[in-house]
Amino acid sequence: MYRKSLEGKERELYEKKRTIRQCLEDGKAIPTELRKEEARLREEVHAEDAKTASYGARGVIDDEYAKAAEREPRVLLTTSRDPSSRLQQFAKELKLLFPTSQRINRGSQILPDLVDLCRNGGFTDLVMVHEHRGEPDGLVISHLPFGPTCYFGLSNTVMRHDIKDQDIGHVSEVFPHLILENFTSPLGKRTATVLKHLFPEPKAKSKRVVTFANDADYISLRHHMYEMPKGAKSVALTEIGPRFEMRLYQIKLGTVEMDDCDIEWSLRPFMRSGKKARL
Repeated sequence: MYRKSLEGKERELYEKKRTIRQCLEDGKAIPTELRKEEARLREEVHAEDAKTASYGARGVIDDEYAKAAEREPRVLLTTSRDPSSRLQQFAKELKLLFPTSQRINRGSQILPDLVDLCRNGGFTDLVMVHEHRGEPDGLVISHLPFGPTCYFGLSNTVMRHDIKDQDIGHVSEVFPHLILENFTSPLGKRTATVLKHLFPEPKAKSKRVVTFANDADYISLRHHMYEMPKGAKSVALTEIGPRFEMRLYQIKLGTVEMDDCDIEWSLRPFMRSGKKARL
């Protein structure tokens, strides 16, 4: 909580220094609201300290993942209560997608019990899938032990057993390479951090690829195996599924069972605003 309270002050200082530096480079006048602090800020800009200089690249809010690379991710995968056969099949295919995941039946377990199970079992993330009339329509990713929790809507879901006319091959158990396309904004980088830490680091010779491609806030997930035939200049791709579209609509600064935690970001598509955050 203390680090969170300092974040606003550090961000404000960083933005002031960035404004001063930009004005000095462009030869423009210093903004009126910064003229009282102009002398002090000029000195700090010229003697830029390493902490403030690197702040724009790191961000205090991502401290939840500061030590994520020190251990292999372990994902607990489950569904909403009383899942349909289609949702159960979708959960099985997600287990194949996340190499180090473990799937359990939800049964009558409540959210606090699920989160306690994950913490006691050494899991790094809890992933839950939801449905509407038998069609998967929601994905929740909760990072443990303290969050954050991301809520995604799902659409255009095509599972492996829906593709009957193509040879989609078998799902390899090797760790996949990740392609994260067009996650350039601060919100996009935050989302990419959450997604990439669901997967362990792959071997160099792995021929399995999972792609998250962002286009107008819709994230397309694709899952492929690739081959490079001898003498050929192109790569042969085989889609092995599943595939679907994701849309982020909320990020909470806590785990999934916390009802009173702060909301870091929420999608408000009908708010009258000229500026809307993009991934």
